[in-house]
Amino acid sequence: MPKLQGFEFWSCTLGGARHVVAPMVDQSELAWRLLSRRHGAQLCYTPMLHAQVFVRDANYRKENLYCEVCPEDRPLIVQFCANDPEVFVQAALLAQDHCDAIDLNLGCPQMIAKRGHYGAFLQEEWDLLQRMIVLAHERLSVPVTCKIRVFPEIDKTVRYAQMLERAGCQLLAVHGRTKEQKGPLPGPASWEHIRAVRKAVNIPVFANGNIQCLRDVEQCIQATGVQGVMSAEGNLHNPALFEGRSPAVWELAEEYLEIVRQHPCPLSYVRAHLFKLWHHPLQVHQHLREELAKVKSLEGVSAVSRELKLRCQAGVGTAGCHACAGREALSVTRGLVLCRRTCPGRWRERSPWEACLSFTGSASPTSAQAKYAKCDQCGNPKGNRCVFNLCRGCCKKRAFRETADCPGHGLLFKTKLEKSLAWQRDQSRLQEPQQPGLGDLGPGGPGSFSEVTGSALT
Repeated sequence: MPKLQGFEFWSCTLGGARHVVAPMVDQSELAWRLLSRRHGAQLCYTPMLHAQVFVRDANYRKENLYCEVCPEDRPLIVQFCANDPEVFVQAALLAQDHCDAIDLNLGCPQMIAKRGHYGAFLQEEWDLLQRMIVLAHERLSVPVTCKIRVFPEIDKTVRYAQMLERAGCQLLAVHGRTKEQKGPLPGPASWEHIRAVRKAVNIPVFANGNIQCLRDVEQCIQATGVQGVMSAEGNLHNPALFEGRSPAVWELAEEYLEIVRQHPCPLSYVRAHLFKLWHHPLQVHQHLREELAKVKSLEGVSAVSRELKLRCQAGVGTAGCHACAGREALSVTRGLVLCRRTCPGRWRERSPWEACLSFTGSASPTSAQAKYAKCDQCGNPKGNRCVFNLCRGCCKKRAFRETADCPGHGLLFKTKLEKSLAWQRDQSRLQEPQQPGLGDLGPGGPGSFSEVTGSALT
């Protein structure tokens, strides 16, 4: 049977998938993929696998792919990082019988990718990438796809995408950020770049970046014309994102842990997922955060999760009321308490989040108490120094939407954008032809390079 290509591959093999879980190192393992599929994901990628290690280490293959295959986990794309055409193809040949396509990672911007010379740090080596894609396209029985990041220039990004398409790439996942946009200052992803790529190529395109809820998915598809939308960070905080729901966090945690019992994975993966799922309650119950970080078994992790569920559902009414230090406090949702008997006025007038006590397990009304105010948009505790009076999740959405900063939550969308624009202006000045008659261009002299460009080189 001939290998399907382009839109035929997307519509038939991938079932016209629109809701996609991104490849995430140590985070898109089988258990998480199955959880995401139960809640609306139509296509998943494996975590990034190292092609050279995959070729030489049978245990690595077994742990990361062969033992993780199950009928429910399809369609599936296996992603590799590589910088050698032969090694990439050898790894892909070993994996192709267990998936529906092989993806070349050209988007990882992390320092480990720079040291290993792969991911986004190959995006200037077009001859090498062309050879890798051509060879894989010729020798594999499944299609080859690519996940890329954009260049600052839209036209260069378009030419880059067209080069990969000519080489044999059958689907492009485009992360709308440059390789410099990473870490705590990522800045907004450029849907304009993604839209330009989509118009310029004749293969399916997935968009990645700025996806926090189902409405973002719909807006992205409408704005860019892509075939599907890929989520990473949004999916980690809410694996039901593609359903348009935000279930109680303990429901998702319990369901995930049950899947892990059936399909075991390293405890570090499980712990990392629970830190994301329980993000807001763990800000309140700091001692349970420390406990979750220390436990050494799946049962220990499950016990912490059950305790968090109890605190969030009802709490325990042995702690004193924050409003009046009364002993008969009424337990309320998420483990925070306010006294109905001695503080009826405050009970009626204010949300429990606005005058509440994080349960400490002590019967003493003089126990250490902490005040948590409610987010203006949801029931989570807001950041004490948030400029919008929101929790981190709501703050991130608003700060991105308005291209604003919130130092209290470490969100610097405006600052990053300004730095990016300043960098682009500097690059433009550097590329401008020198004007005749500028005199001596020696360091610091009249008409020197720093004087002409208006910038200091460092």
